[in-house]
Amino acid sequence: MATLRTRWLLSILLVNLPNCFAGPLAHPSPKCYIPCDEKNCWVYIHCTWDPRPDPQIPTNYTLHWEQANTEEEHVISGTGLNGFIHREHFSNGELRVWVTNQDGSAKSQEAVFNTADIIKPPPPKVKSSHQEPLEIDWISTCDQLQFSLGHCDVRHRTEADQVWLEEEGGFYGSYTFDSPQPCTVYEFQVRCACVTGLMSDWSAIHRMQSTETAPVGELDVWRDCGIYPASFDCGLTWKRLPISRACRLILGYEVRLSYNNGTAVLVNVSTAEPRGQLVCDEMQCHFTSSLKDVSSVNVSAYNAHGATVPSYLAMQIPGKEKNSQTLHLRMNEENLTVFWDLPSRPPDNLKEYVVQYKQAGSPPGQGFDWIKVDKNQTTGIFKGQFKKYTPYQVSLFTVSCSNKTHHLLSLLGYSLQGIPSRVPSFKVFSIAATHVTLLWEPVPLSKQNGVILYYQIGVDRQNVYNVSASPQHGNKTFELPHLSPGQEYDVWIRAVTVAGPGANTTTRFKTKNHEGFAHLIPALLGIIFLVVICFSVVLFSACRGENKRCPLVPPCFYEKVPDPRNSHIFRQMKHQINDPLTWICIPIYEPHPKISLLEVVEIQPWAFKSCMEKTSDHDRLTRPVVGDGCSQMDCQDDQRRDTATKKCHRTDHRYGREEYSKMVDSDEERDKKEEDRGDCWSSSEEEQLTTGYEKHFMPTALEILEVG
Repeated sequence: MATLRTRWLLSILLVNLPNCFAGPLAHPSPKCYIPCDEKNCWVYIHCTWDPRPDPQIPTNYTLHWEQANTEEEHVISGTGLNGFIHREHFSNGELRVWVTNQDGSAKSQEAVFNTADIIKPPPPKVKSSHQEPLEIDWISTCDQLQFSLGHCDVRHRTEADQVWLEEEGGFYGSYTFDSPQPCTVYEFQVRCACVTGLMSDWSAIHRMQSTETAPVGELDVWRDCGIYPASFDCGLTWKRLPISRACRLILGYEVRLSYNNGTAVLVNVSTAEPRGQLVCDEMQCHFTSSLKDVSSVNVSAYNAHGATVPSYLAMQIPGKEKNSQTLHLRMNEENLTVFWDLPSRPPDNLKEYVVQYKQAGSPPGQGFDWIKVDKNQTTGIFKGQFKKYTPYQVSLFTVSCSNKTHHLLSLLGYSLQGIPSRVPSFKVFSIAATHVTLLWEPVPLSKQNGVILYYQIGVDRQNVYNVSASPQHGNKTFELPHLSPGQEYDVWIRAVTVAGPGANTTTRFKTKNHEGFAHLIPALLGIIFLVVICFSVVLFSACRGENKRCPLVPPCFYEKVPDPRNSHIFRQMKHQINDPLTWICIPIYEPHPKISLLEVVEIQPWAFKSCMEKTSDHDRLTRPVVGDGCSQMDCQDDQRRDTATKKCHRTDHRYGREEYSKMVDSDEERDKKEEDRGDCWSSSEEEQLTTGYEKHFMPTALEILEVG
């Protein structure tokens, strides 16, 4: 705990502490001189001194002086940092001068001088210069002031350097600069003193250029392809040579374009008359001709004495080079700093890195800059004025020893980010009962105002989905799940940056109903099933002919099977088949016949006798009916068989094909054919006794009687 004495000492220290810094510094002494112009010197003494540590706080100072061998003290007070001692207040001889603050608590050191030794002449003037050798001459005013000329000091530097180099030793009226660099601009200053008195101030800067030669070095050439990778139709750009390397005026540029087909074109562009082929500012020049199909370029600058060594640049290889490096940006309105990692295994032919930035939406050659970095470095720094809310694409490239260029990666940067604009287009792509697919167009790059982190899609305040913003180009889709059938919804979307979300874009839709869709599926399946069944029946019926084949039916359908049209069941259904509305889809059902249930019909003796009289060969009565509809006993003779075959092989026009059994369906047609043949059974009773099905597979009545 602090004692009473400690507190008392601390309070005194705090009270007196401001006074310790209230006056000028304790050690500097005032500087006094008698100023002179080109004709005469003034009759007063001008004194200056250093201010207190904080010059913004006004402080009263007091200038003190006194003559030697006297105790008379003169005082001038004021708030400035200089004071004047008029002639009536001093006499020739020794003078002591010092400065104190307003309360006298701080005092500077004393300056003691002879008034005859503080005459300060004006700065000399450089009157002429020579380039070979590099020499300057000047004139001093000491002669006009009736003083003898003293020595002079000379200092120099190059135009690009800010450090002055002062030559040792005195000079009188002239100075020769030894071993100047060619095509270099030098700056000179001179100050002089008379035999008695002080040194003058430095003269105005005098610039001189050494001997002119051809431009020195090479041009820094690169290509501006806009926002990568939108286009490979790039523009050629290079940086202008500084005066020290340009060796006075650059008259023009030579551009040699080598194309992929092996041809080359040399273009000479004059800086005096560019004719629209060249656009230059203080730092860069842009070649306006297209570089499409160009494989490489060579560019050189020339003046009246020669040209630079041509700068070679191979066009960029399309695509990105595989790498695991990452790119980082630190950006504000004045500076852009780019960082990247060195690869784990650097390529053997790696020459250097190139870092570039391109302002989105800027015309070719503008809003664009690049720097070349050693292959062992990982940082690039740009100075400039970077606009707020404006995207800048920063890209990293590698250049091989053969000058081939590869693009590694790119990143968007902003000096200051803001809220993005609304999504320009938002609509429903497809609608279902419980979900929809949404489609939107991303915010254009020029209106993003920052790096879009993600898009937000919401149905209400509770259901909000964050959707990734990559890739940056192309339309985007999102499936919105968990919806109710047959309900209307309002859905909104907005973009989000680090500054916050943008305005909402809303769309409305209604989901589909489950019921209608559920009833539609069985109906469609039923229709499809019926169509398939009916189509199969039609194909089966249309392709049963013996001499015709249907290309859509497998070969198994061509087996010689009984013709169901000759059965009793088919005849009973004949009226249904003839109906045009029911024949397509009638259910055809015929149980498998059993042999034990065959129908046996007695033939009347008179009918059997009549048939026997018509035959002359007993063998004809014992043979079954053949497939042409005539008995074999009626067709033994070859000629009669051919005739019967021609008559029996007729086409069933009602079904569009020939019958396999060669039997007719209607009684009228069958009777007519039998009358034409003359050798077949013709009576209706015989037709009733022997059907087509029985003629195929059953023995005749005669055969049964013989066996019995």
